[in-house]
Amino acid sequence: MSGLTIAILCRIPGNILKGNWSAVVFVDEKTSFQQEKAILKIFTGKLGGPIAKFANLIGRVVAVDRVPITFEVEKGKGRLQIGSAVTADVEPFQGAAGRDTTLHDTAFSSISGSPAYVGKASVYKATSSVLGLEIDLHDHNAIQGTFLFED
Repeated sequence: MSGLTIAILCRIPGNILKGNWSAVVFVDEKTSFQQEKAILKIFTGKLGGPIAKFANLIGRVVAVDRVPITFEVEKGKGRLQIGSAVTADVEPFQGAAGRDTTLHDTAFSSISGSPAYVGKASVYKATSSVLGLEIDLHDHNAIQGTFLFED
């Protein structure tokens, strides 16, 4: 499964922790049918573990789409492209000393155990007819980081 990507676009109807999200799951087009089945078992929580806690927030998966997924973001700068549904260009803010702005070990980040690069998305577009989303934002906040699910 190494080198494959999965992405989830969600409509969250209220408090993020209350769940009942509607989601479209995007699976990398390079994924074989067998790999797709395994990835979906993992990310729908059927195999337990820490991902199952996250998966419990999703009330229903409204679609699974196989698309090209490009994620070229490092240290808060780069581009995300998920088929024709999502485009994001991100860049970290620079602090007074000219270094990237990051959050470490803080309640203000949803990325545990990793520096979260705080910046802006010069472009963020997300379109999904099944979720009723048509988003086109420019120069809005963005947080990017790396995480690893472990038991």
